[in-house]
Amino acid sequence: MTEIIKLDVGSPNKELIESAARIIKAGGLVAFPTETVYGLGADATDADASKKIYAAKGRPSDNPLIIHIAEPEDAEKYAYTNELYYKLAKAFMPGPLTVILPKKDTIPSSVTGGLDSVAVRCPSHPIARALIRASDTAIAAPSANLSGSPSPTCAEHVIADLSGKVDMIIDGGSCEIGLESTIVKISDNSAILLRPGMITCDALRCVLERLEISHAVTEMLAEGERPQSPGMKYRHYAPRAQLILLDGDSESVIEYMRSAQKNESCAIICYDEDSSLLDEKDLIKIGGRDDLETQASTLFSALRQCDSLSVEKVYAHLPSKEGIGLALYNRMIRAAAHTIKKV
Repeated sequence: MTEIIKLDVGSPNKELIESAARIIKAGGLVAFPTETVYGLGADATDADASKKIYAAKGRPSDNPLIIHIAEPEDAEKYAYTNELYYKLAKAFMPGPLTVILPKKDTIPSSVTGGLDSVAVRCPSHPIARALIRASDTAIAAPSANLSGSPSPTCAEHVIADLSGKVDMIIDGGSCEIGLESTIVKISDNSAILLRPGMITCDALRCVLERLEISHAVTEMLAEGERPQSPGMKYRHYAPRAQLILLDGDSESVIEYMRSAQKNESCAIICYDEDSSLLDEKDLIKIGGRDDLETQASTLFSALRQCDSLSVEKVYAHLPSKEGIGLALYNRMIRAAAHTIKKV
């Protein structure tokens, strides 16, 4: 049985946090909220506990996990840090940034997908930080969903995917950001963006002298290429119906959507401004065309909503690659398995 508890974000109940921490210390699994999405947590230093995460999610074992720490300097226990790490930490931690560093032996290879590096994040969410502190260890935590399905942004999503498969689910309400953290891999004097998020390239370049963007942010990995961070290799975030992204000017995209609604079994994910031009049936709005933060916070819920509809296809706009748009683009091309139609 999965125990489900509710906690107030502003003042998490200490006794309930301690109860959750005991599960982590005993090698169990606890799903908990962060500012990005809900995570499925286990003791990051316990190889057997991390294997339970992969089993519960149905996650491929070469897809590395992120470890979550309570304070940026706690990374010293688990990774080899450098000056660049602390520059990023000063600017963005606690917050939605993950930094990949060379790992220490305190982190088993089962957590890192066999890599000699480890992804480190210090979340800003009060419940997440309280749980990490009470557990007295780093917590390995990918998103708390079945592998491949849209990431969970509220407890109801977690319950639907993982009830009966984990020991506890902490309901802390809806996640503020709604997209997973930005991931950057660093060396002594360079950095490469592996996954875009709410912390944008422009923000990172205010701190970093050089920032390369991995080809895997917008393209598929080559055959046999090993994923360096979560979310790079596999189809992610996908609804059960086929998602197709429409690339074209606004008028052409809307006209294609109108035609599809008349002639196909489909759902439409659209901007708020477009809704009056489309049939209301199986129509899902994700925010204004220029309101990228709202689009980010509602995207995964919209993709999950598609699964409640009896449709064969889902059509949506292809996002831009500017600012937060790059994170939306990254998530949606993976959800669509890179299926883009020019209109």
